[in-house]
Amino acid sequence: MLMMNGLIPENGKFRSGGVGVFEGEALVHLAPSAKFVPEHIHNLFVWYEQSQLHPLIKSAVFHYELFFWLPIEELIQSRQREYYEALGAADRQSDSAGFVELMLEIIRDSLLEITVLGRNTDQETDQETDQDSVSVNQLLSALGENILSAVELMERLGLSHRPTFRKNYLNPALKKQLIERTIPDKPNSKNQKYRKRK
Repeated sequence: MLMMNGLIPENGKFRSGGVGVFEGEALVHLAPSAKFVPEHIHNLFVWYEQSQLHPLIKSAVFHYELFFWLPIEELIQSRQREYYEALGAADRQSDSAGFVELMLEIIRDSLLEITVLGRNTDQETDQETDQDSVSVNQLLSALGENILSAVELMERLGLSHRPTFRKNYLNPALKKQLIERTIPDKPNSKNQKYRKRK
């Protein structure tokens, strides 16, 4: 309540109006009518207490039902279309299984990325491999004179696995100081973009 004080008019209360998630002007997810919210929240907490599911699955279902961000914003943002599609499908089918699968996949990718980045830090070497050179040259070619986000670069390179992109393309190019971040003091900013160094 204290964190939201002054930010929203119904601070500390159940909402009184309708809400939805939009992609542009297209409605992706329509939340239940406000009059059902107290009962739904009560049922959700009862379910959460009694469910024997793995905590990650429970958190994904909880995310779907309450619509809170899990702490993996960057990966959700990079797969926003899939996220919206899974959300819409869950609404149409009245079944959150597909949404839960996507959230678990995003969580897995997030953990893999942390593992890969940690391994890179521990095992950095000054020896350059041929593969590093090829990957970095491909990234530089895809970047051109543009300023692009990681997602845009991955699209240009035809890549979908973010940990591979970071390990083989982005990190080597940053380490060699061939490219730079547009927000250097916040390397994990969701608004981060990259450009060639002058």
